[in-house]
Amino acid sequence: MSFIIRAARDSDLQHLYEMAKLTGGGFTNLPPDRAALRAKLERSAAAFARTDTALADELFVLVLENTATSEVRGTCQIFTSVGQHHPFYSYRLSTLTQHSSALNRTFRAEMLALTTDLEGCSEVGGLFLHPAERAGGLGLLLARSRYLFMAQHRARFADRVLAELRGVIDEAGGSPFWDGLAGRFFGMNFQDADQFNAIHGHQFIADLFPKHPVYTAMLSESARAAIGIPHPSGRAAMRMLENEGFRYDNYVDIFDGGPTMIARTDTVRSIREARIARVIATDGDGGDAALVAQGSLAGFRCSYGQVRSTPDGVVIDRDCAARIGADIDTEILFVERT
Repeated sequence: MSFIIRAARDSDLQHLYEMAKLTGGGFTNLPPDRAALRAKLERSAAAFARTDTALADELFVLVLENTATSEVRGTCQIFTSVGQHHPFYSYRLSTLTQHSSALNRTFRAEMLALTTDLEGCSEVGGLFLHPAERAGGLGLLLARSRYLFMAQHRARFADRVLAELRGVIDEAGGSPFWDGLAGRFFGMNFQDADQFNAIHGHQFIADLFPKHPVYTAMLSESARAAIGIPHPSGRAAMRMLENEGFRYDNYVDIFDGGPTMIARTDTVRSIREARIARVIATDGDGGDAALVAQGSLAGFRCSYGQVRSTPDGVVIDRDCAARIGADIDTEILFVERT
C-alpha cells in the first residue's frame, strides 16, 4: 500500500482535470472545466489556510496520491455548510392522501416539492477514483478519510451531513428524470444544465424551476422509475454510506432524481468510533487493520495501517508511519478497517 489521502494543492489541477473527463456526466462536483476546478482548488486552499474554528461556508478538497509515483489517482470533497450563499435545493417526495365519499375510494398521490430543508448541512461529495485503481479498498479509504478529517476538525462542520448520489443516466448521457420534469422548463438537455450548474451555480434553478409541488403521476414512467434510484456505479457508494449510518429520507437531486443520504454528524460510524492515541513505537509487527490519520488542515494525512493498542499508547507499522509522517509521541486518529 503506497497511497495516502492529503489536502489538494494547486499543482493537482491537471490530475483533477484528467479524472473529471472520465466521470461520464452527472458529476457536478468534478466538472471537466479547468476554470471551475481551479476555483475549487482556490476555495479549498483558503479553507485549509483558515485556522479559527467558526463554522463557515467552506470547501475542503482531498486527493488520493500514490506516493511511489506522486500521481493523484482519486479525489473527494467536503462542504462545511451548504446553501449559505446560494440556495441548496432538493426535491422532497411525499404522499397526499385524499378520500372520496361519493366513490368510496381513497387516493394516495406522490408529490415532489422543491425545498431548501437541507440548508446548513455539511456535505460529503465529489468522490471519484480512477478506474485503474478500483481495487484494494481505495474507494473506502477515500470515503472514510473524509470522516476522520471531520472528526479532527469537528467544530468546522454542521450537526447534520448529507451525501448526494448520482442518479440514473442513460447510455446517451441523458437523465430520464430531467427529461420528464425540469427539462421541460429550461429548454436545455441534462448535460448542458448539469455543466452550467457545475460552473455557474444554482441561481438559474431559483429563477426557472416550478415552485409548486408536482404530482409524480404526471411524469413519464421512466422519470418516475428514476426517483431515488442511484446510478449503477453508485450502488457501492450507497452501501458504504448506509454502513456509516446514512439513510435515504425521500430527498432527491433536482437534476437526475438520485437519492440524498442524510446522517447526524456525531453518529456517523467512522466519526463516532474514531480514537485519538499517542504513538509509542513504530515497527513492522502486526496489529489491527485501521485507517490512520495525523495532522491538521493542510497537514492532514490518512492511510491504511496496522495499529496495536497498549496501556501507554499505540504501536503503528513502520510503513504507515512513514506515509503519514508519524513518529514517536505523534498524536494520531484511527478507526478500525472493516
